[in-house]
Amino acid sequence: MIDLPATLREELRARKSAIFERLRTPGAVRNVRTVLRELSALADDALRRLWQAADFGSELTLVAVGGYGRGELFPCSDVDVLLLLPALPAGQEAVAPARLEAFIGQCWDAGLEIGSSVRSIDECLAEAAKDVTVQTAMLEARWLCGDRKLFTQFRERFSASLDARAFFAAKSQEMRHRHQKHDDTPYALEPNCKESPGGLRDLHTVRWVAQAAGLGCSWEDYARNGLATPFEVQQLKRNEAVLSLIRARLHVLANRREDRLVFDLQTAVAQSFGLASSSGGMSQRKASEALMRRYYWAAKAVSQLTEILLLNISERLHPQAAECTPINERFFEKAGTIEIASDDLYEREPHAILETFLLYQKTVGVNGLSVRTLRALYNARHVMDVRFSKDPANHATFMRMLKEPRGITHAMRLLNRTSVLGRYLRVFRRIVGQMQHDLFHVYTVDQHILMVLRNVRRFFIAEHAHEYPFCSQLAAGWDKPWVLYVAALFHDIAKGRGGDHSELGAREVRRFCRQHGIEREDSKLIEFLVAEHLVMSTVAQKQDLSDPEVIAAFAERVGNERYLTALYLLTVADIRGTSPRVWNAWKGKLLEDLYRATARALGGRMPDPDAVVEARKREALIELKLNALPFEAHKALWNTLDVSYFMRHDAGEIAWHAKKLSRFVPPAGVPVDPLAAPIVQARLSPVGEGLQVVVYTPDQPDLFARICGYFDQASFSILDARVHTASNGYALDTFQVVTTFLAEHYRELIAMVESDLALTLSRQGELPAPGRGRVSRRVRSFPIEPRVNLTPDEKAQRWLLSISASDRVGLLYSVARVLARHHLNLQLAKVSTLGERVEDSFLISGAELRGPRAQMLIETELREAVRAQD
Repeated sequence: MIDLPATLREELRARKSAIFERLRTPGAVRNVRTVLRELSALADDALRRLWQAADFGSELTLVAVGGYGRGELFPCSDVDVLLLLPALPAGQEAVAPARLEAFIGQCWDAGLEIGSSVRSIDECLAEAAKDVTVQTAMLEARWLCGDRKLFTQFRERFSASLDARAFFAAKSQEMRHRHQKHDDTPYALEPNCKESPGGLRDLHTVRWVAQAAGLGCSWEDYARNGLATPFEVQQLKRNEAVLSLIRARLHVLANRREDRLVFDLQTAVAQSFGLASSSGGMSQRKASEALMRRYYWAAKAVSQLTEILLLNISERLHPQAAECTPINERFFEKAGTIEIASDDLYEREPHAILETFLLYQKTVGVNGLSVRTLRALYNARHVMDVRFSKDPANHATFMRMLKEPRGITHAMRLLNRTSVLGRYLRVFRRIVGQMQHDLFHVYTVDQHILMVLRNVRRFFIAEHAHEYPFCSQLAAGWDKPWVLYVAALFHDIAKGRGGDHSELGAREVRRFCRQHGIEREDSKLIEFLVAEHLVMSTVAQKQDLSDPEVIAAFAERVGNERYLTALYLLTVADIRGTSPRVWNAWKGKLLEDLYRATARALGGRMPDPDAVVEARKREALIELKLNALPFEAHKALWNTLDVSYFMRHDAGEIAWHAKKLSRFVPPAGVPVDPLAAPIVQARLSPVGEGLQVVVYTPDQPDLFARICGYFDQASFSILDARVHTASNGYALDTFQVVTTFLAEHYRELIAMVESDLALTLSRQGELPAPGRGRVSRRVRSFPIEPRVNLTPDEKAQRWLLSISASDRVGLLYSVARVLARHHLNLQLAKVSTLGERVEDSFLISGAELRGPRAQMLIETELREAVRAQD
């Protein structure tokens, strides 16, 4: 006897393997819809053969539903079916349940991943009334085998029960929630090509609501019914094919239902399209970046077109005419949107294109563009050519938009969403949808730029003053906000070209300023901001801000306080616009400290180190008196510390150290007891995030390494370390650390750190080997080659060690072990985590640094220590 399920399984496996191989082979698939129909037809054939073997005849009906019902079956998607039962008198069954279970079991045995339901027509209608998802699946029902009359009856009753308006409202709400779940952007690092904004589900939604409204079942039907133009249909079909082919190849390459373009698969999917990594001069482009840009452009087009079609369908379902209020002879305000007076307005008067967005900013009560306006913009893209971008009238309109007191962020985002911004600023078009696989940015370049623009804009809005009070205070005294907006638009405009994007961007913005008639002084400031937009964060996070020479050099580079203020505001906005994980209160403090110190230097108040030390001591003494510390109790500690200690700590930290540590300082002249118990004190960090921890203990060569090892093991991240060796042989080390533990448990957290770290430091013995912490999927997919650089100061007494590498657990401890092994003294550590990349700086000294061969050996060991490993 033939085992039909086993036979079908082998047939399906062989035929699907051939199809899958075509999907893996670049250029082998000319029409992805044909492939999806082939897979659907394979499932149809197998189900019909199993149905015939089960001998159901016309006792019931087998119906394909969902995407399978539409005739589109992706390689690893479920085969969704409905077993439709006839209505029978109570107590009478059409088919014994055991036979139905046996049939479904045989489907699984044949290799079909079945998603099944068994219902009568009444039960189907009852479920559809309760769940719009069930209603949607039944909307695409397709007869496979069994009683055709029963299926016809089902379709008629289902269609009669469908409320098109209610269905449209439900699917629109579902779409909004789905978009929110995916951060309302198609530009995610690992987008879901089915569910993300601009994904296939948006196209499905258009089809569902159009079908429910009786407006057709295909893109051609929508063109015939006036929902879409022939050009729009062409674009819809082309971009749907791109997204469908990406999804199909994802399924095949992952060998499972995987709809996300995860990092692990991006390169493989790119290669299946025939894309390869390329390099031209200094510019290098990964195959995955080319794929993602292709995806982002398709998703953006889908977002634009589905918005147009859904607005059109909504107007068909709610035909009551909205009142139009004239704005001028070319535009109306209609139901809170900008409506053009004629469909060919932009063809006749290209100047009206930018005027649309200016009116969007200026007109009170307007919150969008009408479907007629959106369609006209989409179909007038050929008008926005090089002449359009060079037109002086358009230049004047664009500058008026930047100088408007409201709506700038919304207008620029709408300009980008409608593809107008990239056609007006041709240089901006080059970075639309450009991914940054630098383990730092989580947005495409264009989205990052608009995020930075938003952040700058918020500094000038009173409602957001609580977010960054100091920035808002500086912005309140700034006379030309538009200067900062232009700098924000251009600061990363040259990303991806190779070379220094700051320098290339400065050339581009210089050209923009010349074309747009910007005055010389403003133009020089904008060019400076674009060229130097990375400098302030580099100095703040990598250099010793207590060093007057560092401040003097930065002040000379900035030149004056106006440039300093502008650079500070742009820097804060830029860091905040890279990733929600990158900014923290400690970085904010470093930047503000650098700003204030530089402002004093620019004002001719370059501090004398001795005067600074005395001022901080006086402030600390005042605070100590408020804490009732015994008279001159602080002297025991202060007498052992040099000027560098007082320069690197503010008065509050100096007072805290004196209060907590003075009683533990051994009397003068008493030899250091290497077995003296370590003193560890911790408190909530004054900067408002994490803990501040101070360690006071007899110095030892591997002390820093042991402390780093504890913090790694306890899941703390070190943001900053300031290391001092007192004249009595004790180490006084201060750390800023953060953790993911809940803030409400900070008392327990402080007690744990104080006791556990002291216990760790009191133990003797070899340093434990560093654990090889697992790296993230993103780091595995886009590793960066570690960079280690040792640079001496002018006197070659101290060295600046800079390390750039992929972040992982235990990395700082690995670095500390190398420093300890070579007996290098650490004076300052600045740890900067940029997403999943670290940029760490250490100020070190030691005899082994004086020989070139030893330097090379140290750099080599450090490079191996920080290299990412699984």
